[in-house]
Amino acid sequence: MRPVRALLFVAALTAAVPASAQDKKFEVNIGGGYTFALSGIREYLGDGYNISGGVTYNINPFVGIQAEYSFNGLGKKRVDVQGDNLPEGAVLRPIYGDMNMQYGDLNLILKPLTSERLKPYIIGGVGVYYRPVTVTTPSAGYVPPYCNPWYYVCWGGGYVEVDQVLASTSTTATGLDIGGGVIFAVTDTVGIYVEARYHYIWGAEIKDRDGYTVGKSTGHFLPITAGVRF
Repeated sequence: MRPVRALLFVAALTAAVPASAQDKKFEVNIGGGYTFALSGIREYLGDGYNISGGVTYNINPFVGIQAEYSFNGLGKKRVDVQGDNLPEGAVLRPIYGDMNMQYGDLNLILKPLTSERLKPYIIGGVGVYYRPVTVTTPSAGYVPPYCNPWYYVCWGGGYVEVDQVLASTSTTATGLDIGGGVIFAVTDTVGIYVEARYHYIWGAEIKDRDGYTVGKSTGHFLPITAGVRF
């Protein structure tokens, strides 16, 4: 009799969910927030911002599948490089690293049954992560006098500081994400959400010119995002 009672209990809970929640098969989420870079990435690139959007298909009131895209712009950070056996009179210049992270992922969302306006959820899945990086050093160049009405400005000629690109490359890799959040139901169809998710990205081995491995480009990120679901 216990299995029968359990089934009747679950059926009663499902019946208690508002019809609008059961019938709402698709949801759209749009949000933005702050992205924390973790591990070595924080030391060499720093934190940044995130903008994301996704669509969720609700299998039932408790389980949903989400497809999502997110852009994460990381701050430009200075790295002071130390060198040995420098040529006589050589002056070391600072190096700046600038990167963004873009990803598309597929997630499973678990939503415990509750009648309260504040609804918690758990989210996790897999994705593809694209990370372009540009390494620059300050330099100087001559700019002639110039006027352009489409730029709304005129300037005189002279030497100005510019960025000299030392390297520009990118990597695309798979990764995992897991986290959770809460949704505050403003109406039956609109909610405000806040969530935190940890992202782990597999990175390739990086080797120097002699073929020795110097490390892996593994990614660790923690975006904190707030937005609207409707």
